[in-house]
Amino acid sequence: MSKSTAILLISCPDQRGIVARLSGFVFERGGNIVDSDHHSDLQAGRFLGRIEWEDESSPEERAQLRRDLEVVAGPMGGSWQLHFSDVVPRIAIWCSRQEHCLLDLVWRHQAGELGAELAFVLSNHELLRRHVEPLGIPFHVFPITKDTKAAQEQRQLELLRRERVDLVILAKYMQVLSGDFLRAFPEVINIHHSFLPAFAGAQPYHQAHARGVKIIGATAHFVTEDLDSGPIIEQDVVRVSHRDTAEDLVRKGRDMERLALARAVRLHLNRRVLTYGNKTVVFE
Repeated sequence: MSKSTAILLISCPDQRGIVARLSGFVFERGGNIVDSDHHSDLQAGRFLGRIEWEDESSPEERAQLRRDLEVVAGPMGGSWQLHFSDVVPRIAIWCSRQEHCLLDLVWRHQAGELGAELAFVLSNHELLRRHVEPLGIPFHVFPITKDTKAAQEQRQLELLRRERVDLVILAKYMQVLSGDFLRAFPEVINIHHSFLPAFAGAQPYHQAHARGVKIIGATAHFVTEDLDSGPIIEQDVVRVSHRDTAEDLVRKGRDMERLALARAVRLHLNRRVLTYGNKTVVFE
């Protein structure tokens, strides 16, 4: 079994000596760095970094580590996160009627690929219950209408808090989350069936077919109040031709959607994604 690690993600104004100060912080506490990566956005004047080191500290020692880190990272003028690999995140998968992304994620969870606990699956329809409950996974249905949306979102938030969920994955949920919901629970990843920013909104494969494109794509992104416009985590593409129908594009697109969403979720759960502005840096 591999040793547990501490993972520091930091975003701050670019300045001299950041890597030296952070590496020295780890060295002074006897840490062995196993992975280190950083990026400077010269145009934005922004430094973004990820450092991972072996850590077998107690909860009390980890609390002190956070306080010590604030002394070092705080004056850098940005934001930082400290995670530990032996703290397993809890996820919830939300779906509607389409099953391909849901089934892929459930399989990957069962195979141990995601490194997370699956708290429950949620849908606005009963259709996919038959795939989930036989596996012993709780399945919750919250029907959504224009009149019930606000009340249902409050019930959903209560469920997320009760189940201590860290991340919601929209696996073709086909509902727009409100700004109130996202302000209360911002950790949401969505899969969109186009190579954003092209063909946002409904029926992007049909839009792409009508435009005669030669490449179609899928995009996994963080969810914001602006529809299909959140920071992009992962994308994939496949070539198409004039011989492909709109239905062919849908079929090919589903393969990409599964892969792009799974990669984005795994990258986020492995603490390899940093957002700044409406962009991400992915430390692969």
